[in-house]
Amino acid sequence: MSIFMHNDWPRRISCTEEIRKSNGNEEMGRQSADKRQPGGGGPVVSGARLPRRACKPAHHHQASLPAAPTHCLPGDSGAGPRRRGGHPLPLPSPHPTPAPPGPPSWQLYARPRPHVLHAGNAGRRTQRPGGAILAAGRRRVAAILETVTGFLSTLTPKFYFALTVTSSFISGLIFVFEWWHFRKYGTSFIEQVSVSHLRPLIGGAESSPPAPAAFSAGENETSRQNMPECKVWRNPLNLFRGAEYSRYMWVTGKEPLTYYDMNLSAQDHQTFFTCDTDALRPSDTVMQKAWRERNPQARIKAAYQALELNNDCATAYVLLAEEEATTIVDAEKYFKQALKAGEMIYRKSQNCHSQSPQHEAQLRRDTNVLVYVKRRLAMCARKLGRIREAVKMMRDLMKEFPLLSMLNIHENLLEALLELQAYADVQAVLAKYDDISLPKSAAICYTAALLKARAVSERFSPETASRRGLSTAEINAVEAIHRAVEFNPHVPKYLLEMKSLVLPPEHILKRGDSEAVAYAFFHLQHWKRIEGALNLLHCTWEGTFRMIPYPLEKGHLFYPYPSCTETADRELLPTFHEVSVYPQKELPFFIHFTAGLCSFSAMLALLTHQFPELMVIFAKTVLRVLWPVGAPSVLASS
Repeated sequence: MSIFMHNDWPRRISCTEEIRKSNGNEEMGRQSADKRQPGGGGPVVSGARLPRRACKPAHHHQASLPAAPTHCLPGDSGAGPRRRGGHPLPLPSPHPTPAPPGPPSWQLYARPRPHVLHAGNAGRRTQRPGGAILAAGRRRVAAILETVTGFLSTLTPKFYFALTVTSSFISGLIFVFEWWHFRKYGTSFIEQVSVSHLRPLIGGAESSPPAPAAFSAGENETSRQNMPECKVWRNPLNLFRGAEYSRYMWVTGKEPLTYYDMNLSAQDHQTFFTCDTDALRPSDTVMQKAWRERNPQARIKAAYQALELNNDCATAYVLLAEEEATTIVDAEKYFKQALKAGEMIYRKSQNCHSQSPQHEAQLRRDTNVLVYVKRRLAMCARKLGRIREAVKMMRDLMKEFPLLSMLNIHENLLEALLELQAYADVQAVLAKYDDISLPKSAAICYTAALLKARAVSERFSPETASRRGLSTAEINAVEAIHRAVEFNPHVPKYLLEMKSLVLPPEHILKRGDSEAVAYAFFHLQHWKRIEGALNLLHCTWEGTFRMIPYPLEKGHLFYPYPSCTETADRELLPTFHEVSVYPQKELPFFIHFTAGLCSFSAMLALLTHQFPELMVIFAKTVLRVLWPVGAPSVLASS
């Protein structure tokens, strides 16, 4: 009993304060009425709803409690507070209507624990913080998607038309640039940039480097393996600059030689025509500077200065024959003067070559000059129609200097013998130089195939061969063609005139497109002269690629085809020539991607322009599929 009496007065006082705070509510005042009970008491609020926590109803023990103080519960004397109109304020009844008991008093003032909810959720644990954050994130994403889709729903068909046209135009520009870059450099620009710049930023290039010693050894071994395959050789059938290359440039306006090719020739001239003893002779000193000049007119001027100092300067005549002579006849005159001076200097060098190492170097230089002059004289005789004279000069040169096989003089001899149609002599030369220990060339491989094709080409017919099968001679001819095509797969397109020819460069890359151009430029007429040879080549050359393992990890009859030929051929051949690439590279992914994107966006632009309403419906359907959360609001707003 004492507990209830102790705790009941604070609740009654709080009820009074709550009623006084509601004086400003006119509607409550109009609905209230002064009602008194028989025992006499304060006015009772008939429609008022007291707070459950503050106004806890009194039990039957409350009748024995003493009267409330006048400042809390005034009686019937009307001394209580009143409104402005004079009406008394509604006061609670001393005996209100019983209500369900509230929570115990110790729960009203107790501090709730963090993991327990307040009244109504007592004993139920809260959600975890991660789940609340995830739910809030989902609601935020849904709100953002709803905002975005709402904005997209307000766009007109003109916007979609402009968007698709712009994307089609931009993707078309990227596609054209990618195609041009791939045709010129053989690689995709986007892939090259991503590999060179983006991969290091992403971290793809950050790998543990190998040991320095092992890396250097592997790099040197790779260089040694690639060096014989990708070595650039002097073209044994190169043309004359002044009489042939310059005339081509005067007629067509196109430069037939690249800077890289001419730079290699300048290095060859300095190697062949200079030595350490040039400082002892003023004319050779001037010519040493002349070979380093880039301007042709400066080189010609230096050659005349050397002749003024020494009228027997053989290298000066060589330079004038190569660059100043505009016809083969003029070039031959200069070479004859060079031969006369070169033979005299060569005999002097032979007499004193054992005196010192400097004299030995001078003898090697004079030997190179003499061999070069005799070879070019033989080529002049071949071009002027004196073929037998040219063959004799070449044979004598090969007998006199047998150790200079690196100059490939036998290839000049093969071409001259084919012009004479001396096929037995050609077969004898091939038997000597078509050896497994010697480096091969397109001239050797394709000349061997031509001789074997000559024996069966007149009677060869694909229909007849398919019915009765191939004879032994035909099988040998087909195998020889397969061998030649495997060595250099670029030659058949030029022999079959599937690609246009250009002037051959001064240097070639074996098994590359430059060698194919040089061979076809001089030997196409020999294949045409033999009836049926090109027909047999046309029917059988593509079958070679079914015999070669793919990818080119190993060859069938030769070493695997090198991968460095394309880069070297692009530097050797002029820019207006379309370089032949083997194996054919697949188009990069970004070319297909940009082409598809350009076509798709152009189609969307056309459809949006022709059928705007249907395309709007299509766009809304796509939005519903992509963002099912915000699509209903978009469709409803539209």
